[in-house]
Amino acid sequence: MTAGGESGSKPGGESGTKPGDELPPLEIPLTRTLIVAGALASRDYQDVHHDTEAAKDKGSPEIFMNILTTNGLVGRYITDHFGPTAVLRAVAIRLGAPNYPGDTMTLTGTVTDVDGDTVRVRITGANALGHHVTGTVTVSLPGGTA
Repeated sequence: MTAGGESGSKPGGESGTKPGDELPPLEIPLTRTLIVAGALASRDYQDVHHDTEAAKDKGSPEIFMNILTTNGLVGRYITDHFGPTAVLRAVAIRLGAPNYPGDTMTLTGTVTDVDGDTVRVRITGANALGHHVTGTVTVSLPGGTA
């Protein structure tokens, strides 16, 4: 299943992946559970990721997602699109606007480079406040060329 909900599409040469190709968007509802669970799963016990009052005391209107959860969601976006044999080789991201509960983050991506079985994708994750995450992901597609 791809990020856009399609199944059966094949990455690499069989699909003709090329620079300029756009990945289908992936909308992720930002629930309190997702934010807290992501922080706990990544062993990030900073109170701003699970305690609303502590977050407010530190100047934030609400708890917010940590970078490790964002990184995981970016990786999921790429591997959902390219399939289970895709191998993440590099993930370089930068955070912007916070992800707060009750919002939605929409991940989008554009292929920027294809070299053999290696594909580079520029990604953006936006919410109601603006760009939450921007960056580049390099992925290898074993078993074929991109």
